[in-house]
Amino acid sequence: MKKTCTFVLAATLALSALLAGCGGGGSDPASTGGTDTGSSPPASSGESGSTDKVEKFTMSLRHIQIGEPQKFRKAILDDVVKKTEEEVPGLKFELDGLEDSVNRFTKLPAEMAAGNPPKIMSLFGGAGDAQKYAKAGRLLDLTPILEELGLKDKFLNVLDPFSVDGKVYGLPIGGNAEGIFYNTDIFQQYGLNPPTTWDDLIKAADTLKENGITPFAVGSKGAWVPNMTINTFIGRLAGPETITGFTTGAAKWNSPDVVAAYTLYKEWVDKGYFTKGELGKEYGDMLNDFVAGKAGMMFDGSWRSSAFKNDAVGAAVAGKVAFVSLPPLPNGKGDQTSVNANYGEGYGFSADLNDNELKAVKAFIKNMYSDEMQLRGLLEDGVLPSMKLSETSVAQVSDPLVKQVLDVLNGAGATFPHFDSVVQSKVYTETETQLQKLIAGNVTPQEAADAIQKVQDAENAAAAAE
Repeated sequence: MKKTCTFVLAATLALSALLAGCGGGGSDPASTGGTDTGSSPPASSGESGSTDKVEKFTMSLRHIQIGEPQKFRKAILDDVVKKTEEEVPGLKFELDGLEDSVNRFTKLPAEMAAGNPPKIMSLFGGAGDAQKYAKAGRLLDLTPILEELGLKDKFLNVLDPFSVDGKVYGLPIGGNAEGIFYNTDIFQQYGLNPPTTWDDLIKAADTLKENGITPFAVGSKGAWVPNMTINTFIGRLAGPETITGFTTGAAKWNSPDVVAAYTLYKEWVDKGYFTKGELGKEYGDMLNDFVAGKAGMMFDGSWRSSAFKNDAVGAAVAGKVAFVSLPPLPNGKGDQTSVNANYGEGYGFSADLNDNELKAVKAFIKNMYSDEMQLRGLLEDGVLPSMKLSETSVAQVSDPLVKQVLDVLNGAGATFPHFDSVVQSKVYTETETQLQKLIAGNVTPQEAADAIQKVQDAENAAAAAE
């Protein structure tokens, strides 16, 4: 597969004049499904006064914006759906909300195999998702549509995971960086420095534990949550380029540097740095523990910044939360300012569309991938833009926590993706299985890494044989 893009957001997201304007594409509504449905045109007022009946049609739209943590993204989606339905006569969307992993690893693969995916769907980039389905002919080639809508040059350097042979088959809705949220009140109470150096981080963790406060809130019932920490450990200890090397064979899960990442996580488990009984805790429990002051820190994605607004679930700690990158790791390889900047989630579109459906897809893309919605995603949900924002939009960013996220990205010498947007789905599933076994004490770090590499070897061989 193509090497995943390195997301040079440190420059492109800087709050400077180099960010170009981005509107809705400036397209004629007729060319984007705004007025023409493919049925006979209505009679003019100078004719008999009768009009042809608008052809009604429905389109399936699969999304993963369910539950409290996704309420802001769901609100954005709802507004895009409403606007698109208003612009395309006769259109009615049928929304189907599913939990992320159910859609990605169970339902969508079965639908793709049967040749009947939703017309619009939540889609992840990478070899196991967008690129695989594109090669199978299941996804719509968006390249000419982006040209038609004037969006070709509006995206940041984030389309590689959704592209095959230079053609684009999916569009990331936004991105995130992963790092440490910490409670500034608790840190001040115990005289702790911000966890920006390794020594300060470890001192904070030990001090919090000694005082009956969990150092890191975590909910590992869904293994993707602790996998965020593992991913950054790997990027720092083995080097940022390691993540994209798993599918090419340039990097191995059971190499000493990667095993060291699993070893470090297990050491933190054994030291009591994580929530006791983390395997029984949901992702939402992790936030609740942090907000309740039961934990001083939380390793999470930048999207969580939206939870700490005055009207959000974390209102109790609004203004008392800060965000920093994981500090440089001792003996780490590569740039120790590198951060996980991931643009893996977006939307894809079925290759099987009639004329009306194609017009609806164009209108959906025009409305979803606009300056307005990109800015809303950043301000309301902490989702980093996947497109260039206008200077006017950038000037509206006043939330201090969001600014800290941008500062982390601007200060990063390199970025690397999360491996779930790079490796094959079976490999990623194995990483979750083995990490949970590691947390439970049922495997050693080496055994976990060996098991993952075995699946990786099989998937790489299968890809080479295609």
